[in-house]
Amino acid sequence: MTASPAPTSFATLLTRCAPEWAAYCQHEFVRGLAAGTLPAEAFRHYLRQDYLFLVHFARAWGLAVYKSRSIVELRQGLDSLKAIVDLEMGLHVDYCAQWGITEAELDALPEARETMAYTRYVLDAGHRGDLLDLHVALAPCLVGYADIARWIEAQPFTVRGPANPYEAWIAMYISEEFQAAAQAERNWLDARLAGQTADRLDGLAATFRDATRLEIDFWQMGLDASPAA
Repeated sequence: MTASPAPTSFATLLTRCAPEWAAYCQHEFVRGLAAGTLPAEAFRHYLRQDYLFLVHFARAWGLAVYKSRSIVELRQGLDSLKAIVDLEMGLHVDYCAQWGITEAELDALPEARETMAYTRYVLDAGHRGDLLDLHVALAPCLVGYADIARWIEAQPFTVRGPANPYEAWIAMYISEEFQAAAQAERNWLDARLAGQTADRLDGLAATFRDATRLEIDFWQMGLDASPAA
């Protein structure tokens, strides 16, 4: 017997994965960013590996182009791919330079196990499934950083301004531009999750949960790399 469609949205995935989402958005690494107390080497390790993540993130959007079934979806994937390759990678390299990390160092980096696990999981989810599976696997990053920035801004212990060495990072993700991009992704997910069968939603929720757990590991990777953590 075929399961009946369920009224769903991205909020449904958040509700079903609430413990993991809270552990991700309120991780010790995030709290350190907010308070300005995160050990500098923990942040540098994160920045180095995040460069490699962006490389695979671009590959994921290339896969989204391939998985697209309409010109609208194709353009969305292509625009996201070009934004990463033509803009975000350069911005990330420039930001890393401010932390004493050269482009040559970035190009020679070995991937941490956490980076490999997370990026390959996302790509595998896209290869195994359709475009919705891929977007759900990407959602903890695409939407998560916007939620994290809003959470940081709402905390009484958050330090904003020059006193916080991570102010530029916080400002980037709380910006209107980034928040709007994240909301657009939420809207896309809401439209495509609506009316999914219960069985299909179970599979998507499992993908979202696993990707969120891998995001948690990505934060923890930075802390584990720092002797002061």
